[in-house]
Amino acid sequence: MEGLAIRASRPSIICSLPGLDVGSQRLPLSDGFLRLPTSSYAADKPKLVAKSASLHPISAVNVSAQASLTADFPALSETNVKEERINGDKNKPENIVWHESSICRCDRQQLLQQKGCVIWITGLSGSGKSTVACALSKALFERGKLTYTLDGDNVRHGLNRDLTFKAEDRTENIRRIGEVAKLFADVGVICIASLISPYRRDRDECRSLLPEGDFVEVFMDVPLSVCESRDPKGLYKLARAGKIKGFTGIDDPYEAPLNCEVVLKHTGDDDSCSPRQMAEHIIFYLQNKGYLEG
Repeated sequence: MEGLAIRASRPSIICSLPGLDVGSQRLPLSDGFLRLPTSSYAADKPKLVAKSASLHPISAVNVSAQASLTADFPALSETNVKEERINGDKNKPENIVWHESSICRCDRQQLLQQKGCVIWITGLSGSGKSTVACALSKALFERGKLTYTLDGDNVRHGLNRDLTFKAEDRTENIRRIGEVAKLFADVGVICIASLISPYRRDRDECRSLLPEGDFVEVFMDVPLSVCESRDPKGLYKLARAGKIKGFTGIDDPYEAPLNCEVVLKHTGDDDSCSPRQMAEHIIFYLQNKGYLEG
Protein backbone atom coordinates (compact mmCIF):
# COMPACT_ATOMS: atom_id res chain seq x y z
CA MET A 1 0.00 0.00 0.00
CA GLU A 2 1.38 3.38 -0.98
CA GLY A 3 1.87 5.84 1.84
CA LEU A 4 4.26 7.26 4.42
CA ALA A 5 6.47 4.89 6.34
CA ILE A 6 8.29 5.96 9.52
CA ARG A 7 11.11 3.99 11.04
CA ALA A 8 12.16 4.17 14.69
CA SER A 9 15.59 2.76 15.41
CA ARG A 10 14.93 1.84 19.08
CA PRO A 11 11.24 1.63 19.92
CA SER A 12 10.11 0.77 23.41
CA ILE A 13 6.44 0.25 22.62
CA ILE A 14 4.84 -1.40 19.60
CA CYS A 15 1.12 -0.80 19.08
CA SER A 16 -1.40 -1.54 16.36
CA LEU A 17 -4.11 0.97 15.51
CA PRO A 18 -7.18 0.55 13.29
CA GLY A 19 -6.53 1.77 9.76
CA LEU A 20 -2.74 1.45 10.07
CA ASP A 21 -1.02 -1.36 8.19
CA VAL A 22 2.39 -2.40 9.46
CA GLY A 23 2.71 -5.04 6.78
CA SER A 24 3.16 -8.75 7.09
CA GLN A 25 6.92 -8.68 7.58
CA ARG A 26 8.07 -9.58 11.10
CA LEU A 27 10.26 -6.74 12.29
CA PRO A 28 13.37 -7.24 14.41
CA LEU A 29 13.28 -5.92 17.98
CA SER A 30 15.77 -3.16 17.18
CA ASP A 31 13.60 -1.66 14.42
CA GLY A 32 10.06 -0.33 14.34
CA PHE A 33 7.92 0.84 11.47
CA LEU A 34 4.71 2.78 11.12
CA ARG A 35 2.98 2.90 7.74
CA LEU A 36 0.27 5.49 7.17
CA PRO A 37 -2.12 4.64 4.30
CA THR A 38 -2.58 7.33 1.67
CA SER A 39 -6.34 6.84 1.74
CA SER A 40 -6.50 8.45 5.18
CA TYR A 41 -3.89 11.15 4.92
CA ALA A 42 -2.81 11.86 1.37
CA ALA A 43 -6.01 13.63 0.35
CA ASP A 44 -6.08 15.99 3.32
CA LYS A 45 -2.37 16.53 3.95
CA PRO A 46 -0.43 15.75 0.76
CA LYS A 47 2.60 17.64 2.02
CA LEU A 48 2.99 15.25 4.92
CA VAL A 49 3.00 12.10 2.78
CA ALA A 50 6.17 10.80 1.20
CA LYS A 51 6.16 10.28 -2.56
CA SER A 52 7.51 6.78 -2.12
CA ALA A 53 7.07 3.96 0.34
CA SER A 54 10.71 4.08 1.41
CA LEU A 55 11.50 3.95 5.09
CA HIS A 56 12.79 7.04 6.84
CA PRO A 57 14.62 6.80 10.17
CA ILE A 58 13.55 8.85 13.16
CA SER A 59 15.04 9.03 16.61
CA ALA A 60 13.35 7.19 19.46
CA VAL A 61 13.81 7.04 23.20
CA ASN A 62 15.29 3.85 24.56
CA VAL A 63 13.60 2.93 27.81
CA SER A 64 14.65 -0.70 27.93
CA ALA A 65 15.46 -2.35 31.23
CA GLN A 66 19.14 -1.70 30.63
CA ALA A 67 18.70 1.98 29.89
CA SER A 68 18.28 4.90 32.24
CA LEU A 69 15.57 7.51 31.90
CA THR A 70 18.00 10.17 32.99
CA ALA A 71 20.29 9.28 30.08
CA ASP A 72 17.55 10.19 27.60
CA PHE A 73 16.08 12.98 29.71
CA PRO A 74 18.95 14.96 31.31
CA ALA A 75 16.43 17.25 33.03
CA LEU A 76 15.52 14.31 35.30
CA SER A 77 19.07 13.57 36.37
CA GLU A 78 19.96 13.57 40.07
CA THR A 79 22.41 16.43 39.55
CA ASN A 80 19.79 18.67 37.96
CA VAL A 81 17.27 17.86 40.69
CA LYS A 82 19.82 18.83 43.35
CA GLU A 83 20.65 22.05 41.49
CA GLU A 84 16.93 22.85 41.39
CA ARG A 85 16.78 22.42 45.17
CA ILE A 86 19.82 24.63 45.75
CA ASN A 87 18.91 27.40 43.32
CA GLY A 88 15.36 27.70 44.65
CA ASP A 89 13.80 31.00 43.58
CA LYS A 90 16.47 31.55 40.92
CA ASN A 91 14.74 28.97 38.73
CA LYS A 92 11.20 30.11 39.47
CA PRO A 93 9.35 31.18 36.32
CA GLU A 94 8.76 34.93 36.14
CA ASN A 95 5.04 34.49 35.53
CA ILE A 96 4.37 33.01 38.99
CA VAL A 97 2.69 35.65 41.16
CA TRP A 98 1.63 35.43 44.81
CA HIS A 99 -2.16 35.44 45.16
CA GLU A 100 -3.35 37.36 48.20
CA SER A 101 -6.15 35.94 50.34
CA SER A 102 -9.14 37.95 51.51
CA ILE A 103 -8.55 36.54 55.01
CA CYS A 104 -5.28 37.67 56.54
CA ARG A 105 -3.16 36.15 59.26
CA CYS A 106 -4.42 38.56 61.91
CA ASP A 107 -8.01 37.49 61.16
CA ARG A 108 -7.14 33.83 61.74
CA GLN A 109 -5.23 34.63 64.92
CA GLN A 110 -8.19 36.60 66.22
CA LEU A 111 -10.42 33.62 65.54
CA LEU A 112 -8.07 31.23 67.37
CA GLN A 113 -7.21 33.68 70.15
CA GLN A 114 -3.50 32.97 69.77
CA LYS A 115 -0.58 34.01 67.58
CA GLY A 116 1.02 31.64 65.11
CA CYS A 117 4.68 30.80 65.61
CA VAL A 118 7.21 27.99 65.23
CA ILE A 119 8.74 26.29 68.26
CA TRP A 120 11.86 24.65 66.83
CA ILE A 121 13.22 22.03 69.26
CA THR A 122 16.75 20.95 68.36
CA GLY A 123 19.26 18.64 70.01
CA LEU A 124 21.04 15.33 69.82
CA SER A 125 19.26 12.05 69.32
CA GLY A 126 18.06 10.91 72.74
CA SER A 127 18.02 14.43 74.21
CA GLY A 128 14.24 14.30 74.69
CA LYS A 129 13.05 16.50 71.83
CA SER A 130 9.99 14.42 70.88
CA THR A 131 9.06 13.81 74.51
CA VAL A 132 9.15 17.53 75.32
CA ALA A 133 7.26 18.31 72.10
CA CYS A 134 4.44 15.97 73.14
CA ALA A 135 4.35 17.40 76.65
CA LEU A 136 4.25 20.95 75.25
CA SER A 137 1.47 20.11 72.80
CA LYS A 138 -0.61 18.55 75.57
CA ALA A 139 -0.04 21.43 77.99
CA LEU A 140 -1.08 24.00 75.36
CA PHE A 141 -4.09 21.91 74.37
CA GLU A 142 -5.22 21.92 77.99
CA ARG A 143 -5.04 25.72 77.84
CA GLY A 144 -7.27 25.74 74.77
CA LYS A 145 -4.49 26.47 72.29
CA LEU A 146 -4.18 24.87 68.87
CA THR A 147 -0.85 23.25 68.02
CA TYR A 148 0.59 20.82 65.53
CA THR A 149 3.81 18.84 65.91
CA LEU A 150 6.18 18.13 63.02
CA ASP A 151 8.31 15.29 64.33
CA GLY A 152 11.50 14.56 62.41
CA ASP A 153 10.87 10.81 62.16
CA ASN A 154 7.19 11.19 61.35
CA VAL A 155 7.82 13.59 58.47
CA ARG A 156 10.23 11.09 56.91
CA HIS A 157 7.34 8.62 56.63
CA GLY A 158 5.63 10.85 54.09
CA LEU A 159 6.73 14.29 52.92
CA ASN A 160 10.45 13.51 53.17
CA ARG A 161 10.47 9.78 52.56
CA ASP A 162 12.57 10.29 49.42
CA LEU A 163 15.47 11.81 51.39
CA THR A 164 18.52 10.08 52.85
CA PHE A 165 20.74 11.18 55.73
CA LYS A 166 23.47 12.59 53.52
CA ALA A 167 24.38 16.21 54.24
CA GLU A 168 22.58 17.63 51.20
CA ASP A 169 19.43 15.61 51.92
CA ARG A 170 19.44 16.63 55.56
CA THR A 171 19.52 20.23 54.40
CA GLU A 172 16.56 19.59 52.10
CA ASN A 173 14.76 17.80 54.94
CA ILE A 174 15.09 20.88 57.13
CA ARG A 175 14.10 23.23 54.32
CA ARG A 176 10.86 21.37 53.63
CA ILE A 177 9.91 21.19 57.29
CA GLY A 178 10.68 24.88 57.66
CA GLU A 179 8.36 25.74 54.78
CA VAL A 180 5.54 23.61 56.20
CA ALA A 181 6.04 25.09 59.67
CA LYS A 182 5.83 28.56 58.13
CA LEU A 183 2.42 27.70 56.66
CA PHE A 184 1.14 26.50 60.02
CA ALA A 185 2.32 29.71 61.67
CA ASP A 186 0.60 31.75 58.97
CA VAL A 187 -2.64 29.91 59.74
CA GLY A 188 -2.27 31.00 63.36
CA VAL A 189 -1.27 27.59 64.70
CA ILE A 190 1.57 27.12 67.18
CA CYS A 191 3.75 24.70 65.22
CA ILE A 192 6.17 22.53 67.18
CA ALA A 193 9.04 21.20 65.04
CA SER A 194 11.04 18.50 66.78
CA LEU A 195 14.13 17.25 64.98
CA ILE A 196 17.90 17.05 65.37
CA SER A 197 18.60 19.71 62.69
CA PRO A 198 22.33 19.61 63.44
CA TYR A 199 23.54 22.53 61.30
CA ARG A 200 23.17 26.19 62.33
CA ARG A 201 22.96 27.36 58.75
CA ASP A 202 19.89 25.21 58.07
CA ARG A 203 18.14 26.35 61.25
CA ASP A 204 18.95 29.98 60.46
CA GLU A 205 17.46 29.54 56.98
CA CYS A 206 14.20 28.38 58.57
CA ARG A 207 14.29 31.33 60.97
CA SER A 208 14.60 33.71 58.03
CA LEU A 209 11.32 32.40 56.58
CA LEU A 210 9.28 33.90 59.41
CA PRO A 211 8.68 37.41 60.74
CA GLU A 212 10.99 38.59 63.49
CA GLY A 213 10.24 36.80 66.76
CA ASP A 214 8.02 34.08 65.31
CA PHE A 215 10.79 31.48 65.26
CA VAL A 216 11.43 30.22 68.78
CA GLU A 217 14.54 28.04 68.88
CA VAL A 218 14.63 25.64 71.83
CA PHE A 219 17.93 23.90 72.53
CA MET A 220 17.89 20.58 74.37
CA ASP A 221 21.24 21.02 76.12
CA VAL A 222 21.88 17.41 77.10
CA PRO A 223 25.42 15.93 77.14
CA LEU A 224 26.26 13.28 74.56
CA SER A 225 27.06 10.80 77.34
CA VAL A 226 23.53 11.15 78.72
CA CYS A 227 21.91 10.82 75.29
CA GLU A 228 24.02 7.76 74.52
CA SER A 229 23.16 6.14 77.85
CA ARG A 230 19.47 6.56 77.05
CA ASP A 231 19.75 5.41 73.42
CA PRO A 232 15.97 4.72 73.13
CA LYS A 233 16.22 3.54 69.51
CA GLY A 234 19.54 1.72 69.79
CA LEU A 235 21.06 4.05 67.20
CA TYR A 236 24.16 5.02 69.17
CA LYS A 237 25.06 1.36 69.59
CA LEU A 238 24.76 0.83 65.85
CA ALA A 239 26.78 3.98 65.12
CA ARG A 240 29.57 2.93 67.49
CA ALA A 241 29.66 -0.44 65.74
CA GLY A 242 30.04 1.30 62.40
CA LYS A 243 26.68 0.08 61.10
CA ILE A 244 25.34 3.63 60.75
CA LYS A 245 27.47 6.24 59.03
CA GLY A 246 27.15 9.99 59.47
CA PHE A 247 25.36 9.75 62.81
CA THR A 248 25.12 13.08 64.61
CA GLY A 249 27.35 13.25 67.66
CA ILE A 250 29.45 10.25 66.65
CA ASP A 251 30.93 10.80 63.18
CA ASP A 252 28.93 13.85 62.14
CA PRO A 253 28.93 17.18 64.04
CA TYR A 254 26.12 18.84 65.94
CA GLU A 255 26.33 22.62 65.95
CA ALA A 256 24.70 23.94 69.11
CA PRO A 257 22.68 27.17 68.84
CA LEU A 258 24.52 30.37 69.71
CA ASN A 259 21.55 32.69 70.33
CA CYS A 260 18.49 30.55 70.88
CA GLU A 261 15.37 31.79 72.68
CA VAL A 262 15.08 28.92 75.18
CA VAL A 263 17.70 26.55 76.61
CA LEU A 264 16.53 23.42 78.38
CA LYS A 265 19.64 22.27 80.21
CA HIS A 266 20.03 18.82 81.68
CA THR A 267 20.95 19.14 85.36
CA GLY A 268 20.31 15.63 86.61
CA ASP A 269 17.42 16.84 88.77
CA ASP A 270 14.38 14.72 87.94
CA ASP A 271 11.93 17.48 88.90
CA SER A 272 13.46 20.30 86.86
CA CYS A 273 14.24 17.98 83.95
CA SER A 274 10.81 16.37 83.65
CA PRO A 275 9.18 16.78 80.22
CA ARG A 276 6.24 18.65 81.75
CA GLN A 277 8.50 21.09 83.59
CA MET A 278 10.51 21.73 80.43
CA ALA A 279 7.28 22.33 78.53
CA GLU A 280 6.24 24.88 81.16
CA HIS A 281 9.49 26.79 80.57
CA ILE A 282 8.57 27.14 76.90
CA ILE A 283 5.00 28.14 77.74
CA PHE A 284 6.31 30.81 80.10
CA TYR A 285 8.31 32.27 77.20
CA LEU A 286 5.26 32.19 74.91
CA GLN A 287 3.11 33.93 77.50
CA ASN A 288 5.64 36.71 77.98
CA LYS A 289 5.81 37.28 74.22
CA GLY A 290 2.04 37.38 73.85
CA TYR A 291 1.68 34.26 71.68
CA LEU A 292 -1.09 32.82 73.80
CA GLU A 293 -3.34 35.81 73.18
CA GLY A 294 -5.41 36.72 70.11
